[in-house]
Amino acid sequence: MNYNFVDWQQIIYIAQILLAMILGGILGVQRERWGKWAGPRTYALVCSGSALFTVLSLYFFSSSNAIVAGAIVTGIGFLGAGTILRKDDRVEGLTTAAGLWMSAAIGMAVGANQYILSVAVTLMVLIILMIDDKSLKS
Repeated sequence: MNYNFVDWQQIIYIAQILLAMILGGILGVQRERWGKWAGPRTYALVCSGSALFTVLSLYFFSSSNAIVAGAIVTGIGFLGAGTILRKDDRVEGLTTAAGLWMSAAIGMAVGANQYILSVAVTLMVLIILMIDDKSLKS
């Protein structure tokens, strides 16, 4: 009799989703500190959702993995478009949309077992998001 109740592969999948959630949340905390609309919950959900879709496409769907990847990119495009607003003579939300797009890409990297890449890119994106556009203009 097999009394092994733990499916270790599923534990690994859960750890991947958790890593994506943490990486996305880190980006979201930075955005929230700067007073932006999308915060840690949004970024964590986008990143971990992308990781989950990627894991599912790689290990459980028989169709082309590229189709799922393309669907993630398209879906995030719609989400990002909803964050962009035009106010008077300026546009707001472009960086938020781009950040969510990158968060989805990071989640896809985690789902594809690219852990060093996903952590390194998260740190690079964090540095970019910490640059104050307004101080560069003066």
